[in-house]
Amino acid sequence: MPLADFSSVTRSFLNAAVEFFGHLAGVSWVPFCIALVFLAAMQLARARAWQNVLHAAYPRADLPYVPLAAAVLAGAGINAILPARAGDAAKIYLAKQQIPHSSYATVTSSFAVQTVFDTTAGVLVFGYALTQGVLPTPPQMPQIAALDYTFWSSNPHLLVIAVAAVAGAVALTVIVLARRISTFWERLRQGAVILASPLRYLRQVASWQGVGWLCRFGAFWFLLEAFGIGGTFGNVMLVMSVQAVANIVPLTPGGAGAQQALLVATLEGPSRIAVLSYSVGTQLAMAAWSAVLGFAAIVFVFGTSDWRDLIRRARADRAADSPPASS
Repeated sequence: MPLADFSSVTRSFLNAAVEFFGHLAGVSWVPFCIALVFLAAMQLARARAWQNVLHAAYPRADLPYVPLAAAVLAGAGINAILPARAGDAAKIYLAKQQIPHSSYATVTSSFAVQTVFDTTAGVLVFGYALTQGVLPTPPQMPQIAALDYTFWSSNPHLLVIAVAAVAGAVALTVIVLARRISTFWERLRQGAVILASPLRYLRQVASWQGVGWLCRFGAFWFLLEAFGIGGTFGNVMLVMSVQAVANIVPLTPGGAGAQQALLVATLEGPSRIAVLSYSVGTQLAMAAWSAVLGFAAIVFVFGTSDWRDLIRRARADRAADSPPASS
């Protein structure tokens, strides 16, 4: 996304935020607070799923739930502030500190295990929205201001160079990793060992992730009620689909700007101002609530308030943990 389009997305979100604060008095606070409870429960359920994945990878380790849940909340809080999933590094770092003699390769792959269920559920939600004919088709996407990708279609040579650069980086990564010591791959497999026991995976991981998705559904339902849009099955599924599309390339925290454009283009019935008020209010509430919970977890569980230093330590510790290249 070129700089001009990034600025357009940011400006669109800020303009929508102004309209939201102008209609703040119309928010129903009881369903709004219920939605926040569901959002917190969603993160706690996901933390339980991850704890079970780590228990399978490190069966002899004592992994208390509270520090791991705090790591999940801290990562979500940082992700709400910074783009490009910066909080995931801190989340993995904090979880690794709870397991003596653990490795980043194993902890990272254990975290990635959750994508199996998330991807499946996301595809089902997105598929439902497509069957309803409410999402823009791919040819219509560039017509939405916040999703303007005409820069690439107007400069196909730059697109080819960009794709080639990404492919080259992937190939180089594979070559470098192939020269690493063999224990690196063993550690990756160790983190995903629970997948080798399908029944255990379904009982201890997928079930908890399913609870998390139900909590997420409930959160969006009550947020739709709070902003007067109406909590219906179709509306919630549409909102969840739009969020997935807007977050495909997380250049802004939470896909700010892109979600507003997509919802205005797809959510039928409510006025444009009502949709913008809901969308901005939801993003601000989710970001602020995640930041509050994450900061509280960092302060009260990990005993620090410097989340920037936490990110720096995570990156430095990960670099030190990388296995040396074989000669």
